[in-house]
Amino acid sequence: MASPWEDVLRDTAAIREAAAVAVDAALLEGVLMRTEGEPNASDVVNYAPFTLLPSAVPRALFEQAYAVQQDFNLLVDAISQNKEFLEHTLASTIKVDDFTARLFQIHTQVLEEGLAQSVFLGINRSDYMFDCGLDGTPALKQIEINTIAASFGGLTSRTAAVHGHVLKVLGKSKEASHLLPNSPSKGLALGIAKAWELYGSPSAVVMFLVEEIQRNIFDQRCVENELWNRNIGVIRRRFRDVFEKGSLDGARRLYMDGQEVAVVYYREGYVPKNYDQQNWEARLLLERSRAVKCPDIATQLAGTKKVQQELSRPGTLERLLPGCTEAVTRIRATFAGLYSLDMGEEGDRMAAMAIADPDRFVLKPQREGGGNNLYGEELRQVLEKVKDSPERTSYILMDKIKPQPAMNYLLRAHSPLQVSQCISELGIFGVYVRQGKELVMNVAAGHLLRTKAVEHADGGVAAGVAVLDTPYLV
Repeated sequence: MASPWEDVLRDTAAIREAAAVAVDAALLEGVLMRTEGEPNASDVVNYAPFTLLPSAVPRALFEQAYAVQQDFNLLVDAISQNKEFLEHTLASTIKVDDFTARLFQIHTQVLEEGLAQSVFLGINRSDYMFDCGLDGTPALKQIEINTIAASFGGLTSRTAAVHGHVLKVLGKSKEASHLLPNSPSKGLALGIAKAWELYGSPSAVVMFLVEEIQRNIFDQRCVENELWNRNIGVIRRRFRDVFEKGSLDGARRLYMDGQEVAVVYYREGYVPKNYDQQNWEARLLLERSRAVKCPDIATQLAGTKKVQQELSRPGTLERLLPGCTEAVTRIRATFAGLYSLDMGEEGDRMAAMAIADPDRFVLKPQREGGGNNLYGEELRQVLEKVKDSPERTSYILMDKIKPQPAMNYLLRAHSPLQVSQCISELGIFGVYVRQGKELVMNVAAGHLLRTKAVEHADGGVAAGVAVLDTPYLV
């Protein structure tokens, strides 16, 4: 997709001046991250990386992504309640992937004991790219759905203001007025607040479960502050705090340092390195509790790549969403080709096809957080190694999406100012709340656009590859 800023991109003096203004605007707006050198201290911070100019996004595809988000919320919620579907879908994966197996083990244990939790909160983010087919017409194709710790809802709420200011400085006030308002942090907080209210204990707090290293704290604080503005108390704790000080009473209410916890909002716990034995025990304690978990462990499992691949099989969506024909059609329209690597004829055929033509595919392990997928020669080498072993079932194959690059400047602290060929990924935040069997909230809560240079195959903002962006609808 051509950049709408061709004239500006040629004016290097104007670009240099705009870049200096942009950095100050980002600091003023609070588009901030802690530094790598001091990841747990806020006395030295820097701006989070972002594009100098907003990126063109086809209006029709943007609207399609918003229109399907409530359908995806329904689907994730339906999967999380379907023990048989999760068990069947993940059967081969849990034999070879220890991390998924541990999550599934806790899921099973909690169900056998009987769920104490009656209110369910989902905050997910469905990510897409714009695939340019053979005729060059862009189509919306889903990369993945993140059902745990979907980040940057806070910082992206502040990024449009920076881009609006930059466009004005570059003499494009009319274009600046077309940038859409976007406030996922409000939407996410609204979901957490609703779950807190339905939990029914006004003195209970919301607990953000956070990482040991907290570079992205300001993104979380945006959501946190929205809760404090509603007079909902927030505490921040790590797994090890839960292990040392967390407890359940007879009714399985969760207490931390003597405070009752109504909602546990996970910003941690999505990759194996987040866990040692103590942390697994802490996770089990949380899952056994009556507190609203965002996500509960079944919803985390609903976001695995294996589930994503299984959803693309004919008839699966219809079984999970009976009677929702239009929703099924909207969801299916976003699917890229997804293929199983299970042992057997189908898996053998797909492994051989990917080894022969690795640039056609992406190899995806059951991991979140960016930087895990394999491409090209690396994909071929890994598949060669595991093609005859059950280990290959811990991966899925997906058609590689081929977006149209556009020129932009990626602003990063301590990096030279240079133009790059870039591609973008659009995420839509979804929030839903269910009490018992009744869905009491189901909304699309805002968007996130991330952009990276074409030479980087994989990785998000937190992984240090992509940068924050704002869509300019065309």
